Amino acid sequence: MSRINTNVSSLLAQRILGQNNKSLVTSLERLSTGLAINRGGDNPAGLIASENLRSEKVSIDAAIDNAERADQVVNIAEGGLQEINTMLLELQNLVTSTANDAGLSREEREANQLQVDSILQTIDRIANTTNFQGTKLLNGSFDFNVTGQHANVNEFNINAAKLGFGETRTVQVSVTGSAQHAGVFLSAGANNINLSAVANRLVLEIAGAEGSREFSFSSGTTLTEAATQINTFKSITGVSASTSGTGLVLKSTEFGSQQFVSVKVVSDGGINDATSGAGATAGIHVLSSTDENTANTTINTTFAAATNPVRDVGQDVSAIINAINATSDGTTARVNTDFLDLSINLDTTGAQTLASFNAFTIQSGGAKFMLGPEVNISNQVSIGVENVAARNLGDLAAGFLDDLASGSARNLVDGNLEEAQIIVDNAINQVSSLRGRLGAFQKNVVGSTIRALGVAFENTSAAESSIRDTDFASETAELTRSQILVNAATQSLGIANANPQSVLSLLG
Repeated sequence: MSRINTNVSSLLAQRILGQNNKSLVTSLERLSTGLAINRGGDNPAGLIASENLRSEKVSIDAAIDNAERADQVVNIAEGGLQEINTMLLELQNLVTSTANDAGLSREEREANQLQVDSILQTIDRIANTTNFQGTKLLNGSFDFNVTGQHANVNEFNINAAKLGFGETRTVQVSVTGSAQHAGVFLSAGANNINLSAVANRLVLEIAGAEGSREFSFSSGTTLTEAATQINTFKSITGVSASTSGTGLVLKSTEFGSQQFVSVKVVSDGGINDATSGAGATAGIHVLSSTDENTANTTINTTFAAATNPVRDVGQDVSAIINAINATSDGTTARVNTDFLDLSINLDTTGAQTLASFNAFTIQSGGAKFMLGPEVNISNQVSIGVENVAARNLGDLAAGFLDDLASGSARNLVDGNLEEAQIIVDNAINQVSSLRGRLGAFQKNVVGSTIRALGVAFENTSAAESSIRDTDFASETAELTRSQILVNAATQSLGIANANPQSVLSLLG
């Protein structure tokens, strides 16, 4: 080199050395922090992707915490309900024991009543004190608030309903098929039972959903008397009787496809003999499927031919609730969707009139949990927990649990114990159903959500790691390379700086 003012070789070596030093510093930074992206300049697109993934991880982690908290809330509620269930079983034992009237003194019945009163007080106390961080769980705090209940709605039970912020939901019911009793019409052809001989007997075996009973009627028995005798056993057979013209209407005591009425003629007593006065009109009709108070126009069979049972089955109400086909049982219709899970029991008018009406409007309420990473109604789950105090356990038809208290109509000292047991049975079913719903929510909703979110958290973490974290195998190789290049560039810079000194030999 014959020029010394500008050392091009040195400038080149300096530039290369600077680049190698920067690469060395980057490798050291990545190895010391464990992150491949420490600032936006390292990888702008990768930084955006990794920050989005980190946001998702935080949300998923919070959702897992929410689900675990929901599990804890249900555990506490379940504990209270389990103890209430134990109290109800003891109550069942007391009612059944006290029904042994001839074997108990009044003092023993009064002692049993004291236990009943204590149990009812304990149930109320558990309902009012079971809480999670001060929030009552079993006193109706997590029940749904409704307004505008229609007159045709007897009772309803809202298991779950999703409502957005400030949103209400009107529950519309469209009855498309009426509920019907099972029914059979026994046409006697007269206002009393006329047999071909006074000594003859009309013997009928009448059966229903509750059981069967055999009835014997003599000639001259009025239809009113026959109906009274049949009704004496309606709690045993599940069949009630009433007079209509010159015959008896036998109906199931309840509505629905699980109900039936069966009539078998054990002995006709000559009731369909023309000489008896009944004439050809005597016989057995199945009631009309469209109008349960009307017999079919044709006789299904004569009494003499009804050696095999003549049977009719009831019909469940058919309904649509908020545009969803409802499942039904008797006069109760139910829908179970992600947004609405409820059952509605209609009165006789509502269940037999084909019409649409607004049953009620859900304003608010329910225990709401956010079990997803995004805060929206799709990730919200809700469950209704009704008040389980004694005054709320039971139903309108049979009565409520507090009717067993001292001085009430179903107390154990002088009350109706048959009705008392029905109330206790209903209360046990109600609490068991609530425990089952909470258990299904805990197992199938909360448990599954926690597992699914755990997998999502793992996969999201893996995706974020692949973008942001340092690959140590690759980076240590890069570090070694940078070290070698820095050393080589340093030596090259020394040589480049020494080269201009060779011009001194020209100055001799």
